[in-house]
Amino acid sequence: MPLYRRKAFPLLERPNDLKPEELVFQVRFTKEIFRDYGEYLNRINLYRQRVWTCKVTGKSNLTYEEALVSEKRATEKVQQFPEELVEHVLRDVQFSMLTLKDLVNTIAAKLQEHVLEGSELYGRKNNRIYPCKVVKVLKDSDKKTQYQVAWLDKDKKITSNAVVVGEDLIRKKLPFTREVLKSFIRESTYRSVPWVLHDKLALMHGIATDPPEELKGKVFLQDGLLVNNKKRKKSGKENDEEFGKCKRKKPGGQERSETNAEEDDDGKPKEEAIKYPIDDLMVHSGADDPVFTQRPSLCRDFNVPMDCVGELIMVWDFCSSFSRLLNLWPFSLEDFENALCHKESNVVLIVECHSALLRLLIKDSGDYFTTIQKKKRKPKITLVTWTEFLCDFIEMMSIAELSKSMSTIRRGHYGLLNIHAKLRILQELVAKVLETDVVREKLDEYIEERQELAATRRAVAIEEGRKRREDKERSKVDADSNGKEMMINGTVDRISSEPENHTHNRQNGHVAGKHKLEYSASNQVNGTSKTNVKKQKVGAKITSESNEDSSRKGAHILMNEGKKEMLEKKSKEQGKEYLEREMEKRFIRTNPLGKDRYYNRYWFFRRDARIFVESSDSAQWGYYNTKEELDALMGSLNRKGERERALQKQLQKCYDTICSKLEKRSKEVAQRTAMEEAELRRSSRVRAPPRDNPSLAFRKYNNKWKED
Repeated sequence: MPLYRRKAFPLLERPNDLKPEELVFQVRFTKEIFRDYGEYLNRINLYRQRVWTCKVTGKSNLTYEEALVSEKRATEKVQQFPEELVEHVLRDVQFSMLTLKDLVNTIAAKLQEHVLEGSELYGRKNNRIYPCKVVKVLKDSDKKTQYQVAWLDKDKKITSNAVVVGEDLIRKKLPFTREVLKSFIRESTYRSVPWVLHDKLALMHGIATDPPEELKGKVFLQDGLLVNNKKRKKSGKENDEEFGKCKRKKPGGQERSETNAEEDDDGKPKEEAIKYPIDDLMVHSGADDPVFTQRPSLCRDFNVPMDCVGELIMVWDFCSSFSRLLNLWPFSLEDFENALCHKESNVVLIVECHSALLRLLIKDSGDYFTTIQKKKRKPKITLVTWTEFLCDFIEMMSIAELSKSMSTIRRGHYGLLNIHAKLRILQELVAKVLETDVVREKLDEYIEERQELAATRRAVAIEEGRKRREDKERSKVDADSNGKEMMINGTVDRISSEPENHTHNRQNGHVAGKHKLEYSASNQVNGTSKTNVKKQKVGAKITSESNEDSSRKGAHILMNEGKKEMLEKKSKEQGKEYLEREMEKRFIRTNPLGKDRYYNRYWFFRRDARIFVESSDSAQWGYYNTKEELDALMGSLNRKGERERALQKQLQKCYDTICSKLEKRSKEVAQRTAMEEAELRRSSRVRAPPRDNPSLAFRKYNNKWKED
């Protein structure tokens, strides 16, 4: 049995005064019976916590059920332990003072070094290697060990016997792992250090149960079990008085005694801090809790009975998600619900839904295709013949509950069937279609494509992360270089700032010298001065024009770079959206958004703008259909609980998508209501064509993807 915090946990005994007709609550995996639901729920929550340890393997941080499974698997492996090695291992285990790890290493090394009787290995015979089994270990006076072996064939049958030396034997790898050996030791003993075997097991293999001489002073037998002999230094009263007390110095140097439990300033024991999140049912309101909004009430205005809502949504979700494969134009859940409740027999939406599922079964060439061939029916399903194909399917399934409806369907009164029968037929059709090779191949294809898209998305994210890191490093280097330039410029300015008198004198002398040079040069080159002036003017014009062109080009380049950056950002965002859309198209299955405190499941379907809520026992359904209700729901979730934290996280992740669909639905409802009110306000003298009833919108359904 699993250990609770490494200690044995007793199960609840069955009540003696239990009556046969009494209603009780039973834990599935322990068979414990509770009369009170609160006690049952507390025990279930305890079993779900990760505080259990597998008794055989020693694995911790498991739930009770996981620990049971671990014990079962470990026990199966222990039962496969080689019989020829059991006695040798048990003799080494009995009264050993080693830790489990050291004991396992010692036994494994011994089995690897020494050849024991009954072990199977390989031996050399006529310069060839054959499998053999050690029958007996022989020791000569020369201290050379020889072994009597039996040669084995492919079926492990003995062909002949021989005596070989140890050099002719080739040892195999141990036929078990160290983990299996650990489990075997735990299963065979009832205490550790010293390790003591169960009495029955020790007697079975002829192993002594009396402790050896070196342990007689340390242990003694009590009620047939070995117990450590520890002497208590103090009397019981002294221990009771001083148990849990310690001395600690105050800041002033005085000593004071305290109990192990921490106390606050008033002398009351402090409560241990709870590490959240925990199980939702164990969460209690606290002073640090935020203000939770009141959870909105659910809408339950379904046309079908409450116990049929789950089947209705399941069938509709399958037909909508695999509409391309079924060649079935998608339809809304409301239209599907109204069509099923309608009493007419040949409603186009219902006929097309059944026909699409039946066509896929015929394509699969399975049992249904064989049934159709035996009846010699034409493979084309029409508005007239679809009931015959449906009756053939019901007959093939041979379900008593559905067989009762065949006569009504054959008479052409499918619409008169009750909702339970209609949905049960569709449910069986969907289950059969899911078993076809066509759907399975499509699912495999979708899985591969989703994996490729996910790998692309990961690669894009890694590349973006790499670029961000490079940009960050580049900006850091630029900042460092700018700082260095500023420091250099400051030093240059300080050096160049000299006394004004010296600079003026220097400048005046420089100007005077310059004028003298210019005067002498003008006298020497008087004839060429006009041509030089013209050349200088032309050069000035060319340089000014080139500067203007370069400035324009620079501005143009900067504008192009800005546009490129904008386009790259847009392309990245569009690429991410494209990958998300493509992954949504590769539909595999719809998973719930999460669960709340009381295990109610929350669903959101791509083709319906509502959040559906399913009770823990799947008996009740409801939905939210406005953004205000979604916000109130998210504000009512307590993040201290594991389930509600995960649900809130998922709702935040899908918030934009859900809100856009909820707002779109709200606008459509508002427009429809406004048009109806305008129709009522219209004057009675003005005759207008009657408006269509929204509940009969399914009559306009047309399957645009129907096969010819």
